[in-house]
Amino acid sequence: MMSHSSALTRRRLLTGAAALTVLPACAAQVPSSSIATSSEQEIGGVPLSQIVDGYGLIEDAGYRLPPVPPKYLQGMNRRAYVPYRGYEPAGTIEADLHAKLLYWIEPGGMAWRFPVGVGRQGLSMSYDTTIKRKEQWPSWTPTQNMLRREPEIYGEYAGGVPGGLANPLGARALYLYQGNRDTYYRIHGTNDLASIGNSGSAGCIRMFNHDVIFLFPKVPLGTKVVIRDYEDSVAIEGAAVANRGSELPPTYVPPEELYTAAAESGPPQFGTAPNVESFGY
Repeated sequence: MMSHSSALTRRRLLTGAAALTVLPACAAQVPSSSIATSSEQEIGGVPLSQIVDGYGLIEDAGYRLPPVPPKYLQGMNRRAYVPYRGYEPAGTIEADLHAKLLYWIEPGGMAWRFPVGVGRQGLSMSYDTTIKRKEQWPSWTPTQNMLRREPEIYGEYAGGVPGGLANPLGARALYLYQGNRDTYYRIHGTNDLASIGNSGSAGCIRMFNHDVIFLFPKVPLGTKVVIRDYEDSVAIEGAAVANRGSELPPTYVPPEELYTAAAESGPPQFGTAPNVESFGY
């Protein structure tokens, strides 16, 4: 993978490590009639009336993903089934890294559109790839290039970070290859909710965990991933969307904090919970 330093931030760690307790709720653009009262039940800090369809509580492989607070799901920053206006055939993933959007193209001129976050090195990606590996709750190890380039940051992670809620790759990862060569680019989940729709100083193509879980079973091995160029992004999405988002700065997280969060995020046992999302697998 080219880089995941943006996934290793204090902000992201706190989002992942605190995911089982409290996440901020936001009533932005929520009708006054649905604003929670003090007695309304909450899940992960989000009042039931404010949970957005498709982004509620998920129990997956023993992990519990809380709802995504609605403040992160404004405008284009949620998945949608839309008419596809690009040029690729059905069964293709098209990533628009300028507009921070990813399309899974289906027959009949339609596509699932997902918001993504992308790092500066991801923005430099301009070639087509193929998905040759898929993992659920993947582990993560920094590449040799990362260790050489920034040993003061990545050296202590050389042994890898186990899969779980605190892992930089999130709930799912799709591994991108050219021929038989691993490009070290990934399409993967993230706990850094604020990064979606924006770019960071480093990183691959990041999705809400809810979205990458939704996409994962749809995409078979051998799927082609096409990168949309800037001119096509402007022509298809418009100049404003093709330039949306801002670049977020990285923040270093001490490795002992990351490893502690990863160890504490192992699969627990849960009883029945309300409003649990199901994706049919």
